[in-house]
Amino acid sequence: MENGFDLLEEKVKKAAELVRHLRKEKHHLQEELEATKARLGDAEKKLTASQKAQGASAEQAKQVETLARELKVVKGEREEIKNRIGRLVELLEGLD
Repeated sequence: MENGFDLLEEKVKKAAELVRHLRKEKHHLQEELEATKARLGDAEKKLTASQKAQGASAEQAKQVETLARELKVVKGEREEIKNRIGRLVELLEGLD
């Protein structure tokens, strides 16, 4: 009978040691999880900031494109006005 108790005692000791080990591992994994969550939060913030910057860059690119088109139109109008003034000057010179 004593041999049965010794065997039981050994199994209980092993179970207790296993429980201690698993608790330590659980604690370590929880710490690792928290650290990973923090890194994930930082990465998400950086990604959001990057996406906003890209959005701003895209918006700026659209504005530059729009301004370039407007500049082309203004240059064309300027050239047309220059030509019309040149013709008017020729007409005025012809009046003498």
